[in-house]
Amino acid sequence: MASLGVPVCPTGAAHQDAMARASTTRRGAVMAGTTRALVCREHGNPDTLDLSDEWPLPELGPRDVQIRVLAAGLNFPDVLIVQGKYQIQPDLPFVPGGECAGIVEATGDAVTRVKVGEPVIHIGFAGAFAEQIVVDEKLVVPKPGGLDFIQAAGVAITYFTSYHGLVQRAALQPGETLLVLGAAGGVGSSAIELGKALGARVIAAASTDEKLEYCRSIGADEGINYSTESLKDRVKALTEGRGVDVTYDPVGGDFSEQAVRAMGWNGRHLVIGFASGPIPSIPLNLALLKGCSIIGVFYGRFMNEQPDQNQANIEALWDWFDDGTLNPQVDDVFPIDDYAAGYGAVTGRRAKGKVVFTFDP
Repeated sequence: MASLGVPVCPTGAAHQDAMARASTTRRGAVMAGTTRALVCREHGNPDTLDLSDEWPLPELGPRDVQIRVLAAGLNFPDVLIVQGKYQIQPDLPFVPGGECAGIVEATGDAVTRVKVGEPVIHIGFAGAFAEQIVVDEKLVVPKPGGLDFIQAAGVAITYFTSYHGLVQRAALQPGETLLVLGAAGGVGSSAIELGKALGARVIAAASTDEKLEYCRSIGADEGINYSTESLKDRVKALTEGRGVDVTYDPVGGDFSEQAVRAMGWNGRHLVIGFASGPIPSIPLNLALLKGCSIIGVFYGRFMNEQPDQNQANIEALWDWFDDGTLNPQVDDVFPIDDYAAGYGAVTGRRAKGKVVFTFDP
């Protein structure tokens, strides 16, 4: 497969700063006009946001790409950033949104990755919830032909993270057992699909029977309702006391320790995020007794530290999107005018699969 022009960003704090600069209107940039956008002017709940028809759109720099946004994925970090609780914060006011899909409208003179009229995906830090965006070409890749724009708007943050976590960090093998926490959400559902594609037995853990039914519909072999039953005890029952080989954990809180206690020998616990709020404190003697590993998954840094591997990951994902092995699920689609309902689906933990905003062409 030809090069996809995978984005490469600096590491650590520099990575975060670069993503923020590339994803939001640049300070001091010459403005080329305005666009309609969802704007955060003060930190708080999503009801503090407002739709503006006059958000400034900067002129193209030599390596900038202007995209007409058709759809944008809503992720849990988009809630935290509006509340002022994310690990890094853009200056107020700003446009939230870390990923979107659309059509290239214009390019700077030095752009080589994409061309005008090409369907693309943008992955960044903020700025995507707007009808037009101007971003660095490093943060743009061609859209997979096997996905429509609504599906494509939600794959970057979820599938890129899950593939890196399961393949590079956990080295998940065919025949192993994968436990997915928060399994009905965007990252969780991508982990279910990828786990099955990689040949694993997948146990989905979620908070309602309805969500577990959804998880089974996309490939999960077993389900655990951790609102009504012990996660640790149910895992042990489903694995005949052996425990799981890999846990995919975007939830954190009390469930993380339960999952580690249900880990098998040589197991791997992937730390993806903390959607439940609290960052757990796990007794390290559990890792000793089980010979297991607790492994962090930081996709943003991986992009830069291992760019060749990142390129190979995305090409593998594009092949699976194109041949139908992976079929991204979008539970709720909201026009941007109904942004409050979209945010409510995420904050109320009602969403199954991805939540996506759409923009009139």
